[in-house]
Order: sequence, then C-alpha cells, then structure tokens
Amino acid sequence: MVRTASGGAGFGTAAAGDGLVSIGTVLTRLRDEFPEVTISKIRFLEAEGLVEPRRTASGYRKFSPQDVERLAQILRMQRDHYLPLRVIREHLDALARGEQIALPAPGRPRDLLDGSWETDGERPTAARLGRAELLAAAEVTEAELAEWESYGLIAPLEGGGGYDAETVTVAKLVAELGRFGLEPRHLRAVKAAADREAGLIETRVAPLRRHRNPQTRAHAEATAKELAGLSVRLHAALVQTALGIRPQ
Repeated sequence: MVRTASGGAGFGTAAAGDGLVSIGTVLTRLRDEFPEVTISKIRFLEAEGLVEPRRTASGYRKFSPQDVERLAQILRMQRDHYLPLRVIREHLDALARGEQIALPAPGRPRDLLDGSWETDGERPTAARLGRAELLAAAEVTEAELAEWESYGLIAPLEGGGGYDAETVTVAKLVAELGRFGLEPRHLRAVKAAADREAGLIETRVAPLRRHRNPQTRAHAEATAKELAGLSVRLHAALVQTALGIRPQ
C-alpha cells in the first residue's frame, strides 16, 4: 500500500494498538536493505513532506507499516534510479492513484556535473548546480541553506550564481555538525580559519598562475591542490592534538 504525498493515514495522533513503531525501529527495518540510511535521512524526508508519521501525545514520531514501505520505495528510487525528490513525489502520487509509472533503467549514478541530473526544471552546467540541485543533493532545507548563506558558510559562485560540487560537501558537513549542536554562528571561526589558510596557499601559487606558460599554470593548480591537502591534514592533526585524541 502506498500513501499520497499529503500523508493519508499518517495524519493524526498515534494510539496504542495501531501497529506503529518508533523511528529507531524504522531504521532497524530499513538498514538490511539500505545500510547507509540514518535517522537524519528519515527526518529529512519527513521535512520534505514525503512521509508524515503520526505523533504521540508527547510528540514522539510513530510510523505505520505503510510509512515504512513508503520510505523503502523512496530509498529504492534514489538508490536504483537516482531520481530527485520532486520526481519521486510525483511517482508516489501516481502510484497512489493506481497509475502505472515508468522508471528509468537502473544504472550507475549520474554525475551531478554532467548536466543529466535535473530537479524542478533546472539543469546544472559543466561546473554549476542550481539551488534545487544543491538542496536535493545535500539533503537540506531551504531555510537551512538560507541561514548558512547569511553566515557566509556557503555562497553562490560568481558570474551568474549557482554552486559547485564542493558546496554539496560543505552543506553536508555543516548539517552533520548541526546535529551535534554546533550552529552556523559557531562555525564562523572555522570559515575564517579556512579563508586564512586559502590566502596563505594563494600567496605561494599566485605567481605561477599568472605565468604565460600553460604548463606552469597547470603546475600551479596541482601545487594548490597538494598544499590544500597538506593544510587539511595539518589542521586535523592540530585539532586532535589539542583535544588529546590519539591516532587509532
């Protein structure tokens, strides 16, 4: 049984004997087929309106068997067919109406940057993602992204806007840190430190980047990449040393 995106049986207050389960039990049931699924992922899908569990009188989520099956269908469409959430919602609505749907053939994941991954009518260019692509790929909400942008943690690319693929990584990391109680205002110091490190690297490679010889400019990019990697490793080692964390 598949519910509509409006929630159907998911609305209302949970009552004893309804056969409802907690979000932890849902996670356990899904992980056999989807080992990478997390509670955060389930909550994100709820925030996007794709599943609407009931609530107990004290506010705890309770999921019906139909909710669990709906989540499994969503995760299969993402894993096997690489569909954005907007399209998944449309497919589920069509199934709820008893309609037949045609899914793309299973295959390898499509690169976010190759122009074939679409969401809400937008198409990323060779090096840019639209806002909808970023939200779907990073699995964050519009409100979260807007807040992160207000603190300078994420910014669109110059010259026409859009975002690069690395911004997806930044968004996911900011979201994960947020689940530990680290808010955007706490992360401004991290961003400032990263900007200083980037400035230091730029002073080393800037003369090479301005060189007329293409090979020299290519060497500049390779050097910048290597220095960035070393800087990240140094930063991680310094943080672990400051916390007294011993390497495993």
